[in-house]
This record gives sequence, C-alpha cells and structure tokens, in this order.
Amino acid sequence: MSNALFFLVLLLTPSFLLFLQFTFCSFPLLDFTNEWPIGVTNGVVSSGIPSGMDLSIGDSNISELVAEIKPRYHIAGSAGVYYDREPYANIGAVHVTRFIALAPVGNKDKQKFIHALSPTPASKMSASELCTKPPNTTLSPYSLEKEIGSGNGATKRSGESVSDSQYWRYDVSKRLKHGDGAGDRLCFKFVSSGSCQRGDKCHFRHDEDAREQSLRGVCFEFLNKGKCERGPDCTYKHELQEEGKALSGKRSGSGTGSSNRSKECWFCLSSPNLESHLITSVGEHCYCALAKGPLVQDHVLIIPIEHLPNTLFLPPECEKDLSKLRGSLQACFKRQGKEVVFFEWVSKRGTHANLQVVPIPSSKASSVEQIFNLAAKKLGFTFATLKNDNYMEARKSLGMHLNRNQSLFYVEVPGGTILSHAVEENENFPFQFGREVLAGLLNMADKADWRNCQLSKDEEAEMAEKFKRQFKEYDPNS
Repeated sequence: MSNALFFLVLLLTPSFLLFLQFTFCSFPLLDFTNEWPIGVTNGVVSSGIPSGMDLSIGDSNISELVAEIKPRYHIAGSAGVYYDREPYANIGAVHVTRFIALAPVGNKDKQKFIHALSPTPASKMSASELCTKPPNTTLSPYSLEKEIGSGNGATKRSGESVSDSQYWRYDVSKRLKHGDGAGDRLCFKFVSSGSCQRGDKCHFRHDEDAREQSLRGVCFEFLNKGKCERGPDCTYKHELQEEGKALSGKRSGSGTGSSNRSKECWFCLSSPNLESHLITSVGEHCYCALAKGPLVQDHVLIIPIEHLPNTLFLPPECEKDLSKLRGSLQACFKRQGKEVVFFEWVSKRGTHANLQVVPIPSSKASSVEQIFNLAAKKLGFTFATLKNDNYMEARKSLGMHLNRNQSLFYVEVPGGTILSHAVEENENFPFQFGREVLAGLLNMADKADWRNCQLSKDEEAEMAEKFKRQFKEYDPNS
C-alpha cells in the first residue's frame, strides 16, 4: 500500500481528546471525532451542505477542541451523511483545515463511508506549500460561531433551563467572568485538566467549583447544561457531590473541620470513603495503596497516615517510613526489569498528600527527563533541576525552597534527578500533568485521565492481592 491513509470514523473519549490538546506536536495532522463540532457549516456555500441537514447539530466541546489544536484534517461521523466541507483558515496558524464527515458503513443511500488521503507531513513541506489556501477557503467557522453566540442570545442551547432542580447554580457575575456571550458555558479543557492555555482570552468559563465537582466524578455535560443526553448510559454522576460542605467555600473550626475533613477524604484511614481493598502495606506512619484508575498495573501511592498537605514537610518518623517504602518499591520493580518515576502535586489548598509511584520499562528510563522537559517547554516554563546522591537531603532542599502559598509539581526521574516547578497564582497548570506526560511516554494516551481506567471492585481487589504477593519479600511492614 502507498502512503495513502484509509480510515473509518473512531469513537474517542473526551479525555483522549483532551490529551490531543496536550500533544507535543504543534498541530496534529488528523483529528478523529465521533460527534460533529457545532457551527462547522458557518460561512460555507449553502449549496454544498447535504439536503435536509440539521445545522444545529454538533458538540461545542468538539468545536473548542478543534479550534485549539488546529488539525489539517478533521474526520467526524454521527450525522449519518457524507460531507466534504470547503477548507477553512485557522486563527493563529498558517495552514487550513479540511473537515470531512463520513456516512455510516453500508448506508442505504450509498454515501461515502470510507475516504483516502495522501497527506504530506508538515516537516517535509515548504513554508509556501503549508501557507497555500485554495480559492474556496473560508474563515474559521468557530470564530463565526463565537460572533453568533455573542448576539442577543436568541439561539440559546437546549437543556440550559435554570428550573432544573439539579442545575449548576452560579451568580451572574461569576457566569459572565470571561464574557463574549459564551461566558455561561464551561471550558472543557479547564474543567478536565485544571488549566487552559488561552487563559483570560478563553471565551468559556474557568470555574474552580465545577473543576472540583468534575474531580468527584460529576458528568461535564450535566455541569454544563443541567442534564446529560446519555442518561443512564453515562458512567459519570448526575448530581452535585457534597454540595454545601466542601464546596461552600467556608472553613469550619479546627476541631469540627478536622473531623469533617477526615470523613470526606479519600485517603484518611478513618474515612468511610476509603477504599481499603486497595491498600497493600501499612506502616506506623505511612501506608501504600494501589492507585484508583491506575496508569499501569502496579501504579501505587505512598500516603502518610496523618492528613498532611504534602510529603515534603513530614515529621521525621513519617519521612523514614516513606523512604523505606520508596526504596522497597524500587528494589521490587528493579527485579522485574523496571525503573520507577515518583511525582507529587503539592497543592497550596492542602489536600491529603500522596506520592505517585509509576514503574516503567527500563528501556524508556533514559527518555523520562527529556519528555518532561519537552512538556514543560510546551506549557511555557522550565523545570528547576536538583541533583543530590542523598535522597533525603534532596527532598529537604526541595522543601526549603517551597513557598507554602504556592503550589508545586515535582518529579524524580530514574537516576535520582528531581525536576520541580513552582506554580504561580494565575498560572494554568494541568492538574494531571505528571500522569499525562507518562501516558505519552508509554503510548497510553487513552489512560491520561484516571477515570477512563477504573476497574470493578473485584478486579481492584484481585490486582491488590497480586501486588501484595510480589511485594511481600520487599515490604518493610510485613
């Protein structure tokens, strides 16, 4: 076969679409989505639109994604028709995008359901070739969609009724924070990852409360519209979680607050929310548990028993426990031909600390530092590098330079080098940065979001028992 590409439309999850936004390539060649982007027919010659086509169909999340990643080709399905749109210009990029919709396989009207392309990689194209715009090129349909959305509001999307008893409730000033008419729609990228590279220029709402609800498993469509069209088929929650408590923005007194915090925390041993079947080793001050929705099979967490905000300011006894578990895990995985990556997100909000432990094939160990540096460059920052043969001293040094009013991400790569980045107040930093980078390294883009990797309780328990058996001879607490 030549270099032609033959493809059928693929159904991709929102988290994988999010991962595309984080890809290390400046602009992807192809973007496959099941849903059409809303507004894709804006600005086209009407004679080219399939007859009887409902122009209101589409998903605003897909529109936002495609406008962000600017693929050269966007292939979609779900509308049941074949449609080859006129190419359109991208904002902030010199190349055009071609949108192609494919009909269902074996459709009765015999419309095209398979398509062939022979694209030339951008790296092999001259600047003039990449900038070439066919005579029928239109403006970006998504910039036109924003202009339409900033009108008088007559074309409001269905499902945004505030009468729904479970509708996400915000005051007007908060809903219009980002303006431009689309201000009452949530930004999918921000809610899913905790950051959006467009910052204040984003036309969608960056809402911390919605972000926290999403982390608790609430459906994005429910948060955005007040309902979810997938209904019982949706795997996410369709009601607000712990409303009026953790999300109220109020802090209780030290005694009652500590008690409530332990009850709500996923990691406190006294919490009813603790999934104890994932615990694999318990020491006097720290315990070890398999990660919920693991990136790899033996993805584990080292967690202090006391509800502490991070592992950089642990009491001496707790630090010793953590160090023992760390060394034991390294030895266990070394025997399996694996190296270990440790990383932690230190939030200034002070959640229960957990040190992520991800084993990777030894063959990929030399690439870890490079890929994290590439990811940092993509987000516009440079890691601070700390090298010290004494692990305890290195952690102490890292803690000494931590401003407790800032958040911090750090990762220990194979070989002992620690890369760290202090996150500024208004900086858009992905909440799952460490996991997303490792998912890319391991070619597991679909696992960048832990919620896509959830297993049944029986599967988790079986996996935990298997890990306990292989870790038994190394476990300092056995």
